[in-house]
Amino acid sequence: MSQALDSEPGSELFSSYESDFRLAFAEVAQKIDQIPELATEPRKATIRAAERAIDEADEIISQMAIELQNISSGNRAKLNARLRGYRSDLDKSKRDLRKSIEAGDRQELFGARASAAGSAGAGLSNDEISQDQRQQLLSGTDRLENSSQRLRDSQRLANETESIGANILTDLRGQREQIINSRNVLMEADTYVDKSIRTLRGMARRMVTNRLITIGIVVLLIIIIAAILIGRFVRR
Repeated sequence: MSQALDSEPGSELFSSYESDFRLAFAEVAQKIDQIPELATEPRKATIRAAERAIDEADEIISQMAIELQNISSGNRAKLNARLRGYRSDLDKSKRDLRKSIEAGDRQELFGARASAAGSAGAGLSNDEISQDQRQQLLSGTDRLENSSQRLRDSQRLANETESIGANILTDLRGQREQIINSRNVLMEADTYVDKSIRTLRGMARRMVTNRLITIGIVVLLIIIIAAILIGRFVRR
């Protein structure tokens, strides 16, 4: 692959995804190498296995892109460059698979045509053989186009999945920030409530104290007035 897997500080989950991608990518390369050497049915089975491995590698790359958002910016640049390299390697493998499929279909088409011409050539005219060859060629072209369309659809689906995953990650990050802000507001409100309770308790204590002082003053005044009145009556 085009990028080396150096040991760097980063996400352990990202590193795990890298290991999974390497396994899937190795399987893709192995299947593509086997395709030209296989007969029709084994070749089709190997192509399906290669397509599944490519889908798996695409999914792993999507997970790596999502996990990359959770890595600190100091390591993100290098890891992002490696991720682009992985994506470029996988795109090249997709092109190689498409070429192998098209080459195999052409070989199958021309081989079938030559076989049919050899077995039936003695009983057919040149025009009939030419017409049959054109029909087989058109049929093979249709199969090639269908195979190419399936690969394009798979790539489009992978891109859409990656976009959806990125959007979900963005939404989750926004919701996380909202939850954190709400928690901070609640903690601040709780602090204000505690202060208010302490203030009210202090005011209640001062009210009780003031009331006791007022009662004491009133009692003292009553005693003084009573003492004055008693003193006047005694002097008379």
